[in-house]
Amino acid sequence: MSTPAAESAATPAAAPAAARARSLTKAYGSGETTVLALDAVDVDIERGRFTAVMGPSGSGKSTLMHCLAGLDTVSAGQVWLGGTEITGLRERELTRLRRDRIGFMFQSFNLLPTLSAAENITLPMDIAGRRPDREWVDRVIDTLGLRDRLGHRPSQLSGGQQQRVACARALASRPELIFADEPTGNLDSRSGAEVLSFLREAVDSLEQTVVMVTHDPGAAAYADLVVFLGDGRIVDTMSGPTAEKVLERMKRFDGIARIRKGCG
Repeated sequence: MSTPAAESAATPAAAPAAARARSLTKAYGSGETTVLALDAVDVDIERGRFTAVMGPSGSGKSTLMHCLAGLDTVSAGQVWLGGTEITGLRERELTRLRRDRIGFMFQSFNLLPTLSAAENITLPMDIAGRRPDREWVDRVIDTLGLRDRLGHRPSQLSGGQQQRVACARALASRPELIFADEPTGNLDSRSGAEVLSFLREAVDSLEQTVVMVTHDPGAAAYADLVVFLGDGRIVDTMSGPTAEKVLERMKRFDGIARIRKGCG
């Protein structure tokens, strides 16, 4: 991911970014009650990389993910998934695009309790009437270490195992892009590290592209690049992050925010 990315905006690359936004603006409310969640954001998500998006509460990080994924409309600007501009698509077209080209992971695992792990993994494709690529699905299952859990229902799995099933479900259709919103938020530290390692493995071994929203410096350290948001804008980026470097950067932003608040 690079920001700003004027060069790619002027001349589209032969292999476009996995996702990109130009002048992305999202406002809630109107008049004096308007809240500007995203303020003319330019951003590129590079293929085959693990990108973490960080920022304090209210910085716009989840809104950015939702707009890039077509889960929320934009107030102004443009968003592309690969070479497809999604900001002009109808809801039915967006639904099909999300189903066929994007994988999702959330804090809540969103597994159906009556289905086995195997059935949960292939559920989106079953609903779409698509036959899974068994070789790919088997590779995902083995990468995530779920082979001996496929017959288990969610209630028979630990939290970490359930999130691994959710990760496998996101990967099973071989999407162009995986969005993970606080995927370790409901997990203990050991299970969280396990899931983050599998996301890292998905990028390194399965050549997937992952965008993860997180507030945890330790989680961000698994990424190739961290993008920092503040007040709806990208305020910094960090390549090759470590937990210590990310924490130090976040402390600096918090200090600046307190100074601004005091001056106001």
